[in-house]
Amino acid sequence: MQTALVVLGAYLIGSVSFAIVLSRLFALPDPRSYGSGNPGATNVLRTGKRAVAALTLLGDGGKGWLAVWLAAMFAPGAAAFAALAVFLGHLFPLWHRFHGGKGVATAAGALLGLDWRIGLGTIATWVMIAVFLRYSSLAALISAAFAVVFTIVFYGAGVQAACVLAIALLLVWRHKDNIRRLLAGQEGRFGARVSAAPQDPSAGAP
Repeated sequence: MQTALVVLGAYLIGSVSFAIVLSRLFALPDPRSYGSGNPGATNVLRTGKRAVAALTLLGDGGKGWLAVWLAAMFAPGAAAFAALAVFLGHLFPLWHRFHGGKGVATAAGALLGLDWRIGLGTIATWVMIAVFLRYSSLAALISAAFAVVFTIVFYGAGVQAACVLAIALLLVWRHKDNIRRLLAGQEGRFGARVSAAPQDPSAGAP
């Protein structure tokens, strides 16, 4: 019962989409209505509001960390399940009609909560790919693969690795359109600004 409550709580925390909440707070367009249609920091950045994008990144990452930290405090054995649950909450948020983001920041925060070594290693991988290649989606895909590797290195092929693998596979699935555009050479680069007006969510970068 305790584990179930922790997992449910993590899912509900993950269901708070900071991209949507902060966009409303700062009178910006709904992030689901422009760019990639993805309610995440990268898409919010397309409005040119860097501070709001940064707050979105911190909020989505922070909720991932918070959910796992709370799980570690009250049900240590459920921390890995909480990491998966908060990630699922971000992907399919109860508070936002189950239309969530791709979960990169939330996954990073959850991994930091699970083990700072895994979290920092994954974030460092993302930063290196994003800085040198300027593809947010490619950085997310590569760092997701490394997250699984880091988890196996530190914990072996156990529950933690299984939950991180599930997160990685879901993240890849959420980036399926980006993968197609990457293969076709049509993926937008990181930081490209677009008009914050409704358009086809399949266009542009994540």
